[in-house]
Amino acid sequence: MLYKSILVFIVALLTSYNSCAQKVSKTEPQTLKVLKTEDEWRKQLSDKAFYVLRQGGTERAFSSSLNKNYAAGIYVCKGCKTPLFKSEHKFNSGTGWPSFDRAIEGNIAYAKNGSAHYGYEEHCAVCGGHLGHIFNDGPHETTGKRHCINGVALEFIPKN
Repeated sequence: MLYKSILVFIVALLTSYNSCAQKVSKTEPQTLKVLKTEDEWRKQLSDKAFYVLRQGGTERAFSSSLNKNYAAGIYVCKGCKTPLFKSEHKFNSGTGWPSFDRAIEGNIAYAKNGSAHYGYEEHCAVCGGHLGHIFNDGPHETTGKRHCINGVALEFIPKN
């Protein structure tokens, strides 16, 4: 019974990371519209935001005030204010990070992560800031995707 459970887990794990991103494209520096020096980013961003957006870090689970925010509005990149996610596509994944079932088309770039555990990385397509990761374990009734995003990489703009 244990071997069967392990086999089912391994098969599920392997198939869940097979096609995470809808469109995989690595954002190269020459294609970015917003380019700043490291010092310019450090002056603009908090230490935590710099760590996540510019160094590819991850904030602690359940630490973002945006995790439980379900007000109407839009989520933009903290680095360049590019619209990334609409509030109507946010859902409670229970993971401790703001989660969305889809992104605003064309504003996110995806890059294959070296670790199968994290699937594909998500970056702002305008400034290259690291946002989080995308997985295939989102709501099945919509896209089946879970954009797992660091709240510190986002700014929420309420509707109106």
